[in-house]
Amino acid sequence: MGINVKNYTEQGGEKTVIGGEIIIKGKLVVDEGGSVEGLPEPEPVTLPKAENQATSTASTNAELKADFNALLEKLKAAGLMEADAEEPEEDSEEEPETPVENQPE
Repeated sequence: MGINVKNYTEQGGEKTVIGGEIIIKGKLVVDEGGSVEGLPEPEPVTLPKAENQATSTASTNAELKADFNALLEKLKAAGLMEADAEEPEEDSEEEPETPVENQPE
């Protein structure tokens, strides 16, 4: 009478067959050049495109801020960024417009 086993290594040790379940509690490492077969193909991911934001020609902080905020709004509208939780209150005092090139680094 022969013995049937679910798990065995073929002669030469090049192939091991597991006929049951493998539980990995650590990590599984596949060396360079190795592969895993039989897994389903991942679903392709398509990200939405945001509306084009023209290249900034800002020459003051206020203009640069407006261009940047326009970009943020386009990213939010496309669903690439979460919307603001609350609209920030506008400052009653306006900043003086200082040319960007005169800003300290």
